[in-house]
Amino acid sequence: MDAEPDMSRLARTIGDATRVRMLILLTEDRALTAKELAYGAGVKPATATAHLRRLEGDRLVSSTTQGRHKYFRLTSPDVAHLVESLMVVAPAAAPQHASDKKTVDVIRLARLCYDHLAGKLGVQLTAAMVARGLLVEEKRAFSITADGEDWFETFGIDIPALRRNRRQFAYQCLDWSERKSHLAGSLGAAVAQRMIVLGWLVKAKRSRVVSLTEAGQRALMKRFGISLKDT
Repeated sequence: MDAEPDMSRLARTIGDATRVRMLILLTEDRALTAKELAYGAGVKPATATAHLRRLEGDRLVSSTTQGRHKYFRLTSPDVAHLVESLMVVAPAAAPQHASDKKTVDVIRLARLCYDHLAGKLGVQLTAAMVARGLLVEEKRAFSITADGEDWFETFGIDIPALRRNRRQFAYQCLDWSERKSHLAGSLGAAVAQRMIVLGWLVKAKRSRVVSLTEAGQRALMKRFGISLKDT
């Protein structure tokens, strides 16, 4: 008996265009109904149900029922990481309209990769943290320096609590648009959430896109020398 994971089945599941579009929609780290996923994937609700059943059966998505609605979300950040990794090696799609290019440019600038920062902003922030000695690259992960421990605590992040979390603490996630790594894991999620709470970032509705506020631009320039105004 072959004890290895059934990669061929997984490949068939995520190789379907409709199902992969649904997975991409769910990387926004919010629960969506079957109807919302059907609309986003461009299929009828009845068709979406069959695709969601396959995704749920392969443990890529999970569902919860609330009232009359059934909500779907990714089973774990690992699934989001898988989708992002596939986007790194996938061939670029040619924009069909000028509006498509504008949308892609916005997504490339700053977005959430499930629950941590990605795009130019995520990559530049990670690089700045490494350059300033807050983080150290270790193979595919990051470790926090003594200065980093102090900085993150001052920033309002409970490092000991994150370390007790079962989730992977801090690892390198290869950014599909920048082709460089950004900070992922529970630490990356905590940084993104803290920036939202502080009013530095604003999440777009029904999108992974995030925007830097004026306060966020000033703070990142002051603390890390990062500016996205001219990009």
